[in-house]
Amino acid sequence: MDKLLIEGGQVLRGELRMSGAKNSALPILAATLLTDDPVVIANVPHLHDVTTMIELLGSLGVEVMVDERLNVTVSSASLDSYRAPYDLVKTMRASFTVLGPLLARYGQAEVSLPGGCAIGARPVDQHLKGLAAMGADIRVEDGYVIANANGRLHGAHILMDVTTVGGTENLMMAATLAHGTTVLENAAREPEIVDLAECLIAMGAKIDGYGTATIVIEGVEALHGCQHRVMPDRVETGTYLIAAAATGGRIRLKETRPDILESVLLKLEEAGASLAYGKDWLELDMNGKRPRAVDIRTAPYPAFPTDMQAQFLAMNAIADGTSRVTETIFENRFMHVPEINRLGAKIVLDGSSTAIISGVERLKGAPVMATDLRASFSLVVAGLVAEGTTLIDRIYHIDRGYECIEEKLTQIGARVQRLNSR
Repeated sequence: MDKLLIEGGQVLRGELRMSGAKNSALPILAATLLTDDPVVIANVPHLHDVTTMIELLGSLGVEVMVDERLNVTVSSASLDSYRAPYDLVKTMRASFTVLGPLLARYGQAEVSLPGGCAIGARPVDQHLKGLAAMGADIRVEDGYVIANANGRLHGAHILMDVTTVGGTENLMMAATLAHGTTVLENAAREPEIVDLAECLIAMGAKIDGYGTATIVIEGVEALHGCQHRVMPDRVETGTYLIAAAATGGRIRLKETRPDILESVLLKLEEAGASLAYGKDWLELDMNGKRPRAVDIRTAPYPAFPTDMQAQFLAMNAIADGTSRVTETIFENRFMHVPEINRLGAKIVLDGSSTAIISGVERLKGAPVMATDLRASFSLVVAGLVAEGTTLIDRIYHIDRGYECIEEKLTQIGARVQRLNSR
């Protein structure tokens, strides 16, 4: 099992190119099941989760090709199975998004209940309730969702009880081939939803209102192939900005989108960062200063994202002052706190949803263990500012969501090394 060795104390400076968004690429790969025509997807990040999704498509009989530019071409004409197996779905929650496309295109699907990060209850009841409203017969047997469309799905007015990104994606994809009009109320508004919708529209779907809480999909008889470029990864962008800010550094990020990072940029400015940006680039400069402590509260987009909570908490650990970090999305997303405290941080949990951080001037390196994808990078942030050596175990979590982490960190001045224990 690989580990990451970090020699702390280096100020991060330099320039990086941001990767394509994992949280866009995965549902877009699932969307290729909606047509027999080839779909070409550019800017797909080279990540373990993407590899898992490609393996899942392959297990269904789908042909997937990757060219020298890392463009992914998917052709579902050869699909010969409607069963997404437990061994693949258990490792990554986003793989559950094949349910809607399989059901809409082929009228049947058997998909294992999903896995992924152990960050609390993440039920799929909204997915299933919405598909049932569209006419699907759904039952759960032996850990699998078994669904039949009984012909073609039909449009429905669906009010989701909670805002769910995965549920919005699954239902939006299913509705593209349903008979009639589907209205999704209380839909997720994340930029990744917009990216998926734009890909579906390029495939011939009729979708309005994406990016708002009400999405209207008029079903069509068939979709066709297209070419689509995955949007930049806003979580990766925010993560590297936070890492540079924690070290008092200066960083320029290119091939990214400042317009979808407003809540994070505002908090970084509050922490003392000077920011400059254009259409597809961002610069952050801390001018060598220690960050100021900043309160954050996670909520669905456009509020502060839960996927950057852990990284910001790590920066607050060495910030000047006391801060509160409140998590409203998942009830078990502070598993990184004991690990950061091993480095000398002063973080106390106030119930299950709030952490109180008393900033300290310095941390000290120690062995720590990653617990989930985003929390794993909070340990990287803490290790970068700690004195001495930090050894992070179980970094397969990092590889699920961050492309070429040691190469990118080295490029901006960090001293990091991947240790292969196999």
